[in-house]
Amino acid sequence: MPDLRFFDDLGPFTLKALADLTGAVLADPKTADQVVTTVAPLNRARAGAISFQSDPRYRADLQATQASACFLSASQQALAPEGCAVLITPTPQAAFAQCAATFFRPKRHVGTVAIHSDAHLEEGVELAPGVVVGQGATIGAGTVIGANTTIGPGVSIGRHCQISPNVTIGFAMIGDHVRILAGSRLGEPGFGITGSAKGALDVPQLGRVIIQDGATIGAGTCIDRGAFEDTVVGENTKIDNMVQIAHNVVIGRNCVIAAQVGFAGSVTVGDGAAFGGQAGTADHTKIGSGARIAGSSGVMKDIPAGESWGGYPARPIRRWLRETAWVSQRVNDREPGGTSGRAKGDDE
Repeated sequence: MPDLRFFDDLGPFTLKALADLTGAVLADPKTADQVVTTVAPLNRARAGAISFQSDPRYRADLQATQASACFLSASQQALAPEGCAVLITPTPQAAFAQCAATFFRPKRHVGTVAIHSDAHLEEGVELAPGVVVGQGATIGAGTVIGANTTIGPGVSIGRHCQISPNVTIGFAMIGDHVRILAGSRLGEPGFGITGSAKGALDVPQLGRVIIQDGATIGAGTCIDRGAFEDTVVGENTKIDNMVQIAHNVVIGRNCVIAAQVGFAGSVTVGDGAAFGGQAGTADHTKIGSGARIAGSSGVMKDIPAGESWGGYPARPIRRWLRETAWVSQRVNDREPGGTSGRAKGDDE
């Protein structure tokens, strides 16, 4: 269930209503009046939820799900577990996205007053001109909020934080002693897209952003809220400027991340990892604790704990350096003024 501090719950709905909304067909018309109360991915769905499956890799999740209903293609219909009503559609994820947007609506700032009367500010909070604080937001003692910063409905900010000007924070829970520098954007929807009969469709992002105690978020950094899980930045992690952290990324404690690093969705980073500037990762990769990634590297697969990797695609750094030196030597040998055009070791 999405956090209702950040979303309005507009359910429940009957399966007939959802079939009409999405153009799906009920496999069993007798389930038309069955009611569902929420949406959830297969592995998190419980009784009362509607889910979907569009990727055969998740067949086991479908067969084990506790969802009360599921959007499936006709070819997957027989895999649904007993008791799970099936809505047949050629685009299950698009149908699910339409349902998610119908069930849950992101909360918006209510009224025309900048500091909502339902917000709670502890003693010693300092607000610069132009700050907006939404309903249900809480800000801890000693926290300083810079000019023209927007704190969205339901957001929780801890004590003795420093929030610079022109920051936007939504769908987020922030710990104590956190620094967020100018122009950062926390809690915007992650880049979830699926195909539909009408073209590309945004998939609603119903998760949160969690920033733990002592973290620093650099200027212009963007941290997307999760799709259903949380996007997390661990305790005392230090993030430089212009970093992109996509939905469902989990970064451990005491990590150091230089400018312009990009994390694709659902990446997991262990404690104490370090990233050089402009490094990037593929989605769903796992970076072990204490790993070190050289600047401008492209991480395409998991990196074990404690190892140093570099290059594109990234590989163990000694190997990358040897390969780079080997290529450089070949190029030098073939340039005018070089050696014979044949490098030492060609016959080996």
